[in-house]
Amino acid sequence: MNSDNLSCDHAPTLYSKFSLPGGQSVNNRFFKSAMSEQLGNSRLLPDQRLVRVYQRWAKGGTGVLVTGNVMVDREALGEYKNVVLDEQQDLQPFCAWAEAATQTQPGAHIWMQLNHPGKQSPKNLSPQPVAPSAVALGRGLEAAFNKPRELSDAEILTLVEKFATSAALAQEAGFTGVQIHAAHGYLVNQFLSPHHNRRTDRWGGSSENRRRFCLEIYRAIRARVGKGFPVAIKINSADFQKGGFDENDAFDLIRVLSEEGMDHIEISGGNYESPAMTGAKQSTVEREAYFLTFAERAREITDVPLAVTGGFRSVNAMEQALASNAIDFIGLARPLAINPDLPRCAAADSSYIAETGNPTCGVRAVDTMFMMAIGWYETQIARMAKGKNPKPNLSGWWTVLDAVWSMGMSSIKPRRA
Repeated sequence: MNSDNLSCDHAPTLYSKFSLPGGQSVNNRFFKSAMSEQLGNSRLLPDQRLVRVYQRWAKGGTGVLVTGNVMVDREALGEYKNVVLDEQQDLQPFCAWAEAATQTQPGAHIWMQLNHPGKQSPKNLSPQPVAPSAVALGRGLEAAFNKPRELSDAEILTLVEKFATSAALAQEAGFTGVQIHAAHGYLVNQFLSPHHNRRTDRWGGSSENRRRFCLEIYRAIRARVGKGFPVAIKINSADFQKGGFDENDAFDLIRVLSEEGMDHIEISGGNYESPAMTGAKQSTVEREAYFLTFAERAREITDVPLAVTGGFRSVNAMEQALASNAIDFIGLARPLAINPDLPRCAAADSSYIAETGNPTCGVRAVDTMFMMAIGWYETQIARMAKGKNPKPNLSGWWTVLDAVWSMGMSSIKPRRA
């Protein structure tokens, strides 16, 4: 059965088609949010492993698949095995990656998430990272991340063009859209934050100036890809950090993005110093999704399609959120790393509850050292990359062994928060 033929009496909205502002049709409302994949090869390229993973997710029936973050600058990596898309890269591996989704299921969307880490690039990757201002990461992260240097005006303009170049190349390779990563404390989010952006020129100070970098990236991308190609963005509802990007900033940004013609907005929250996106901000029995209340308020000021990622587990909660018109897509990440067939399973079972596994080896210190809350899901994705099924009861020790085997002693060096 193809994903565009999926139907479900107990969740009709969840399985209904959706038309994006540019007229593109999406098969259903399942939205695979970006996850760390750690599957770039030694040339920072995708290979057959990512092809297998995205074929697997496409077969599972998810309407929109957003890739793990692809870096726009090979000199600025957020993790050891990132993929980079720039003018130096061979485009054929990216074509195969896009085809893994679009040729596996009719109507499947695969959007490339474009990112620059800014100061959130570990010491072993960036001796001197860049940021809007020379403000170091705090809350104990100073040991893992070097203090950044402030970007010059000319460098900022160059980075804007790097985002646009990567987007144009993604379009050429056959991806059906791109998503700007403006959340979770990466460079675009750093510019948006009053705490991290302390500039006094046109790129900082007022909220209008702080969002200029984000808007210039969007405008540059749109100029390169045209109006018929979805350009989306992932933003924080708030950084959950004193003096950081807050809800008022987020609502102002949404208003402006809507006026500019953004095709889709995904809502998340937090950063390395306050990691709400990892589950630190928990959902409740009464309301599964972490950021749904924010989305309800955002809906009052925008008609741009919205997705919320974080906390959705039951079919009933997904259907209720969509039926309320607060959001248009259900953002899922970790549940799809455990069960890539989730949309099909949920269609067949009205009481379906998404699994999130048990990412631990039983020793808290080891869990912390190997970042089990992230690495365990990377291990599940790596299983799919080898043509295997995920294993929900997998011991966290396999994550430790995989990390040491693939990266040696580098595996115990911080590569992200």
